[in-house]
Formats: sequence, structure tokens, C-alpha cells
Amino acid sequence: MKMTAAVMYKQGLPAPYADSQPFRIEDVELDGPGPGEVLVEVRGAGLCHSDLSVVEGLRKRPLPIVGGHEGAGIVREVGAGVNELAPGDHVAMAAVAGCGHCRTCLAGRPGLCQAVTASRAEGMLSTGSRRLRLANGGRLNHYSGISVYAQYAVVAPSSLVKVDPAVPLDIAALFGCAVVTGAGAIFNSAKVRPGSFVAVIGLGGVGLTAIMAAREAGAEKIIGIDVLPAKFDLAKTVGATDCVDARDPQAVQQVLDLTYGGVDYAFEISGNLNALIMAQAITVRGGEVVGVGIGKSSAVFDVAQLSWVCEERVLRGSFMGSSVPQVDIPKYVDLYLRGRLPVEKLRSEHIGFQQLNRGFDLLASGNAIRQILLPHSL
Repeated sequence: MKMTAAVMYKQGLPAPYADSQPFRIEDVELDGPGPGEVLVEVRGAGLCHSDLSVVEGLRKRPLPIVGGHEGAGIVREVGAGVNELAPGDHVAMAAVAGCGHCRTCLAGRPGLCQAVTASRAEGMLSTGSRRLRLANGGRLNHYSGISVYAQYAVVAPSSLVKVDPAVPLDIAALFGCAVVTGAGAIFNSAKVRPGSFVAVIGLGGVGLTAIMAAREAGAEKIIGIDVLPAKFDLAKTVGATDCVDARDPQAVQQVLDLTYGGVDYAFEISGNLNALIMAQAITVRGGEVVGVGIGKSSAVFDVAQLSWVCEERVLRGSFMGSSVPQVDIPKYVDLYLRGRLPVEKLRSEHIGFQQLNRGFDLLASGNAIRQILLPHSL
């Protein structure tokens, strides 16, 4: 079929992106689903900082490629062998997917599946197929096995989670990345205990979700930290007990004073090395620093070996919230429907394809939390 999609031909173009146009809006061809694949009509797709890092060229992808890794839509067709989904089902589309039979998948960690990671690095679906083509028939790659900056997407069922139709599809899109990553970091990676002290550095969609989840987990003190104080009111609305301006020279001391010596868990969401250094400085002895944000692929940081050992500090990575989407997303949807995970507050605005590049300028400036692309609203 012919459809409209956002195609990236070059990474690392200069900002403002409204001028350099990293995404070209054009008609492309999409083949129907093969065996073990599903055709989804995309009804909402989020603009995420992970997508911004690809635009900036910090994380390389095979080009040309149709962008987007956080979305939701309606199943329109299923390929041979797909029994768990049917046309008309509402689904969240998650970038976490595994092969189902390797060592990490069997351990309940599909996000670490090397087989799927390898196929996606080549711009393919986890089935080893490509269903996208340029209008002239040229090769066109899939992004994270999803490519939701398009009107339709062919994906593997492992990337899809059926959701209650009571959830608006523009909100359901957030569950595929922002929610599973932020909430999963709290519930799965760190397993935050009731009564604990938590700091979240970086108050975008993932960070604000982490704050919501920390409140749900029963944390006593939840400190939101960002370089943009304009985000603090929203952070407090969704559960932060205190907020600290990361630019303040006394920011670390403020957190230490608020927590009688440091937080039990510091979640670094931004992918910034300075923020990671702050996370280590504000964590109490025996506490955990949880790295959630992804920065430049070549970035490295130092750990003080003596304090790491003698103070029993924990440094933990959390990729996509250590999630199993088919298990976790239904839980988070239930919390949302009961008003305990108000992820609708993350939504900044709806945009069409023509506003997509400008949307990344807003995201880079910090003046938007989660813009939602509506692919059928041109």
C-alpha cells in the first residue's frame, strides 16, 4: 500500500530542525504482513528524547529510515500464525521485544535479546524481513522494529500489547516507551521500597512517569531535579514532594539537606554525564544510582572504586524499564484507568506531519513533555 511517512536520510543535521528538516514527509510503500507479522493503523506516536538523540546523530541508525518507536493503533490485518491478536484490537506498540527463546528472553529480560537487537541494527523487523520501500522501490529501513512516524506499520506481535479500548489511543501511545521506561525503572529495576527517598533527574516524559510510579510505590520523599524550573509545578502535581534546580551551585547540598544525607535511589533520566555525577553525589551510603537516560554511544564516566566497595553503593542500568511489555503494560494501564498513574498529564500537544521537525526543536529546548503525532491528521 501507499502511505505517508517521515523518512530520515541523514543524521546530525543542525538545529533548528524546522529549517534543516531531518525528517522528510513523503509517500512510501508498505507491503502487507508476512507470517508472524501484524499490520497496524498508527493512531498516535510520541516524540521521545531517544528519537532526538538519533536526529542529533548520537546513536547511529541505518539510513534511510522511517522514524518513531513509541506508538499505538488498531490492528488491521494479521499474518499467518498470529493467533493472539485480531483485526480491530487496540494495541500499544513497544520497542522492547525479544525472540522468546534465547537465554535473556527465557530469564524474563526481552529488552536484552541479542537476536532482536542484531536484526534491528540492520533496519529489519525481528522476523528478518523488511516491509517498507521508498516510492522508487529503494530500500527503506525500520526503526526499532516499529517505525510509527507513519500512517501504518508492519510489526512483530512481540512488539504489540493489546490495551483496553477505554484508553484513548493518543494516550495509549505513551505506554510503549515513556511509561514502561519510567515506571519500570521504579518497579522493576530498582524495586523501590515504601518509605524510601527518591530523586529523579530529568523531568521529561520518562522522568515524570518515574515520579508517578515512585508515589505509587510508597516513597516518602520524591525529589524532582531539572534545569528548567518551569517543569516543577507539573512534577509536584504528579507526585514530587520537592523540586531542585540542577543549575543551582547548592543543588547537591539541597538534596542532602532534604533527605538527611542522601536519597536511597537516584534515577538519572537525561543521559547527561554531569547529571550522572550529581546522581552519585546525592545518594546515601548503600544507595542505588539507576541510569535510565541514554547519551552519546561513546560516553564514559568514572566510579570511585573505594566508596563503591566500602560504602556498598549500587550502580544499575535500566533499559526500557527492565520491562516485559506484555506483563507490565496491562498493569500500568490498570493504574491509569484507576487514576493512580495520570499519564495523560504528559501530553503536551497533538501535531501533524508538517509540525514534526519543529516538534524536535521544542523537545530539545525542554518546552514540551510529550508531543503526539497523529499520522492521519495531515
